[in-house]
Amino acid sequence: MAALKFEDAMARLETIVSELEKGDLPLDESLKIFEEGIELSKTCLKMLDDAERKVEILIQDKEGKKRLRAYTLGGEEADESSPVG
Repeated sequence: MAALKFEDAMARLETIVSELEKGDLPLDESLKIFEEGIELSKTCLKMLDDAERKVEILIQDKEGKKRLRAYTLGGEEADESSPVG
């Protein structure tokens, strides 16, 4: 799925879910869009993983060293590894 935006993929996934929930499609069409949905889901997960890695890499500690830290909703970062680079 070349150059697909996350938001576009999510919108298409929502459409697919709605169509499948209606139950009006023939089996072959349902399977076809289900497969498309699975691929879109994998693509979205990869995009989210990539974005998370970028954020983790960019977080720096007080000494200016880059450290991988997970972001939490409270704004506190938990140190998860040794310095990077």
